[in-house]
Amino acid sequence: MMVCNRLKRGTMVKEVTEERLLMKIRKVKLLILDVDGVLTDGRIVMDDAGLESKQFDVRDGHGLKILMRFGIDVVLLTGRRSRVVEHRAADLGISEVHQGILNKAEVFAEILKRRDMSPEETACVGDDVVDIPLLRRAGFSVAVADAVPEARKIADYVTQHGGGRGAVREVCEVILKAQNRWADVAARYEFA
Repeated sequence: MMVCNRLKRGTMVKEVTEERLLMKIRKVKLLILDVDGVLTDGRIVMDDAGLESKQFDVRDGHGLKILMRFGIDVVLLTGRRSRVVEHRAADLGISEVHQGILNKAEVFAEILKRRDMSPEETACVGDDVVDIPLLRRAGFSVAVADAVPEARKIADYVTQHGGGRGAVREVCEVILKAQNRWADVAARYEFA
């Protein structure tokens, strides 16, 4: 397991150098994300009328847009159902969203079958025990820094950043760097 949460605050995303892990990441064509605790910090705010709100990290969103621009598809797969998730997915251009899912492994298998993909071509990011079946099946499994210990234990990679606070952006960068696409990103945004 590659763990990045030992880096000091302000340190750039650690380069993945372990060859076995690089081989896994280079095969990724599809990123599957849980929502609560991964794209958000897991907190849900409800007002007196029962309206729900969530906070998303803008850099996570931009990381997903960059990843999709470079050919990696993104799917949201969550156990809860929320209109907020529909709005965020639409805002990011994510067309495949599965909400209210009790059996994530079953939906994962359906996604692979429909797309004619193997599990090795997927990366999955989770934070809780309900995500472990996906993490076990994915080619590249990721737990966010503040995930439950059981998820962190079995993940190939544990992010430095917590859910809703840059973890997804970190994963996007790790994938793009391992697939030798980061130089293309640098050229596009003129930071090389």
